[in-house]
Amino acid sequence: MPAPITEERNRLDREALLDAAERLFYERGVQAVGMDEVRTASGLPLKRIYRFFAAKEDLVVAVLRRRDRRWRGELAAYVDRVPDPRGRVLAVFDWLGEWFARPGFRGCAWINAYGELGSSSEAVLAEVRSHKRAFHGQIAAWVHAAGTPAAEPVCLLAEGAIVTAAVSGDPAPARHARAAAATLLANP
Repeated sequence: MPAPITEERNRLDREALLDAAERLFYERGVQAVGMDEVRTASGLPLKRIYRFFAAKEDLVVAVLRRRDRRWRGELAAYVDRVPDPRGRVLAVFDWLGEWFARPGFRGCAWINAYGELGSSSEAVLAEVRSHKRAFHGQIAAWVHAAGTPAAEPVCLLAEGAIVTAAVSGDPAPARHARAAAATLLANP
């Protein structure tokens, strides 16, 4: 009789599964990746994977949710190092520029998932909307702390830079969006 699986083993296996799925989904797209590929990459049997997530859609939502916490956490850590409130807003674009320049950058994981599944999966659509609201709220808080009402245009600049950098393969949109945000901040 096999030994029972510990909570720690469950945690480690779940993290390995999410790591493998996130990498594959981000690199190749959700629909292009089959669960057999996730199984191979994670090293877990399909039966174990389906104990964690009853359907691929559940795995996609979990990947997006975990990525949201990490991605927005990294952004906040970067921005919060800047003491000046206006400088914090501009630091958003500096961080985006660094992200765009990373090897393997494929744009916004949530926009990518929305493009693939947003019209057919209420759960994925809800997770995408949750991330976009949270990201908007993050930026809006920094913009308001800078004493300007320009939250909406700054959010649009950030979102537009992400999409443009993904399509063009060039990190320059972060620099251009930063310049536009600086103008908005200088002319409240």
